[in-house]
Amino acid sequence: MSKELPVELHQQLVTQAPDAILYADAAGVIRLWNRGAERIFGVPAAAAIGQSLDLIIPERLRERHWQGWRQVMQSGESRYGEALLKVPALKAGGTQFSSEFAIVMIKDAVGRVQGVAAILRDVSAQWEREQELVRKVRELAEAGKPA
Repeated sequence: MSKELPVELHQQLVTQAPDAILYADAAGVIRLWNRGAERIFGVPAAAAIGQSLDLIIPERLRERHWQGWRQVMQSGESRYGEALLKVPALKAGGTQFSSEFAIVMIKDAVGRVQGVAAILRDVSAQWEREQELVRKVRELAEAGKPA
C-alpha cells in the first residue's frame, strides 16, 4: 500500500527543482514560477507571477502559441503531455534560447481545464552541439564528392 507524500515534500520538489516549473491559468497568466524558472529565464518570481506567458514567448511565435492555447483550453487535449516540445523561449531582456518542455493539463473535478503546468529546461548547449555536428557532416559530404 502506498503512502501519500506530505505537502511539504511536494512544495520542496517544485520549489527547488533545477528545471523551470511554471503554471499558467486558463487565461495564460503565470501563477507559479519556481527557482529553476528564475534561474533559466532570469526573471524573479515576483516579476513573473501575474504576467502573461508572452513574457517568455518570442514575439514571432505568439500568434501561433495563442491559437494552440485556445484550442487546448477548449478541447482539454494536447499532444505535449507525453511528447517533448522544442521551441525558442525568451530570457529577461529579450535574449532567445532553445528550450524543451512537457506540459501537465490541470483540470477541475469535472474535467474542465484550469490551466497548464510546464516543466522546461534550457537545451541551448545541446542544440549548438547538434548544429555543429550537422555542419561537420555537410563538410565531410562535400569533401567526398567527386569534382
